[in-house]
Amino acid sequence: MSGEHLIAAALLVPAAGAVLIAGAGRWPNVREAVTIATSAVLFAAVLALLPGVLDGARPQLVLLEMLPGIAIGFRIEPLGMLFALVASGLWIVNSVYSIGYMRSNKESRQTRFYACFALALSATMGVAMASNLLTLFLFYEMLTLSTWPLVTHHGDDKARAGGRVYLGVLLGTSMGLLLPAIIVTWALAGTLEFAPGGMLRDAGLSGAALAGLLALYVFGIGKAALMPVHCWLPAAMVAPTPVSALLHAVAVVKAGVFAVVKVIVYVFGVDTLAGAPAADWLPFVAGFTILAASLVALRADNLKRRLAYSTVSQLSYVVLATALLAPLSVAAAVLHIATHAVGKITLFFAAGAIYTASHKTEVSQLAGIGRQMPWTMGAFAVGALSLIGIPPAAGFLSKWFMFQGAAAQGSWAVFAVLALSTILNAAYFLPILHAAFLRQPPAGEAVHGEAPWTMVAAMMVTAGATLALPFVASVPLGLARSVAGLSP
Repeated sequence: MSGEHLIAAALLVPAAGAVLIAGAGRWPNVREAVTIATSAVLFAAVLALLPGVLDGARPQLVLLEMLPGIAIGFRIEPLGMLFALVASGLWIVNSVYSIGYMRSNKESRQTRFYACFALALSATMGVAMASNLLTLFLFYEMLTLSTWPLVTHHGDDKARAGGRVYLGVLLGTSMGLLLPAIIVTWALAGTLEFAPGGMLRDAGLSGAALAGLLALYVFGIGKAALMPVHCWLPAAMVAPTPVSALLHAVAVVKAGVFAVVKVIVYVFGVDTLAGAPAADWLPFVAGFTILAASLVALRADNLKRRLAYSTVSQLSYVVLATALLAPLSVAAAVLHIATHAVGKITLFFAAGAIYTASHKTEVSQLAGIGRQMPWTMGAFAVGALSLIGIPPAAGFLSKWFMFQGAAAQGSWAVFAVLALSTILNAAYFLPILHAAFLRQPPAGEAVHGEAPWTMVAAMMVTAGATLALPFVASVPLGLARSVAGLSP
């Protein structure tokens, strides 16, 4: 198949899968088989694009031209290739995990759950493959709308309240800040097409105008969860754990930091911002978010809340590294999209397995649970060590390049933020492991085993990927270096 056909397949396969899933609602086995088959076909289509992109090809597809010079179009470049690979690959594992979770917890509206999941992946592919700001904006909004039913899945007051925050913050920031930024960009550049070196490189922006436009983009992309527009992410933890795992640890939040990186690299241009003092505020905002979110995570007793604030912090690693505006740090930011994804989805999988097997939701309840659920807590340990940045787990790889980038730039304040946040990561993850494996369970506690095998198998795959990624890092590292303008 040509690159154009593969792009079309990546966009249409999950959407068609959603229709088939809805039609198979009466037959759960068929519905779930369609889900897994759809995710596998999507990943195959995305994977087929990889060799050409690594060789320098940039396949594209123009769907329609809305106005002269403004089209809904798609193009695959290294940054989008990495994001599409991560999201589509982990959807397969998440689909297997979801079967055990949804059935064991007797969740209602399972057909809607799987159908909305497929629609969300279609929107994610649109974000990853967008060739211009208009297309990115449209699919960014589609991702918000298609995931809202998943956030509110339980249908109770808590779910509806979380859904209101989710929808309000994400639509409010995108419509109130991101859309005006896109309109200003069109007025200045006369185009919305992403361009190497930045479409605004010749616009003559400087001072307050540059700082203001950058702020509109960074805070308008609310999915990046920079403080103070981060509150939607903890609110979304009311969703079932498979939603938290893939969409709010991989697809939705990564769409945010992906868009921030894309704007800095292909809208403003790294060289343009590097010479502009008006952009110097961004590392401070990202650094504050990293440390403040880590402190909130440290105090959170609810396990999913702790993981949610950990995600807020880890997302800002990507923003901070990109904001250093050095090729090595930009490459580290792109690589962190992949390394954080495999580690964090493992942690959310473990949290869901703990809830399914024991109905425990609080960190303070986990004493001795590693003895009853050794596979689950072993996977949790791998994910935690990755986010701390301990080798050989995947997170070490991207953190290593971030430290190198900060040192090469002489950005010792950034170096210190990375070091302090690593200590805080350890402070909120290691006590969980200590309690799980080294403390005795409460007297008289009921004995239970592992969660269903589909959930455990999914965790083993993502934990294995977290450990294996540093040893097979040539593909993600090659894509990351290409984004940064370094030789692969």
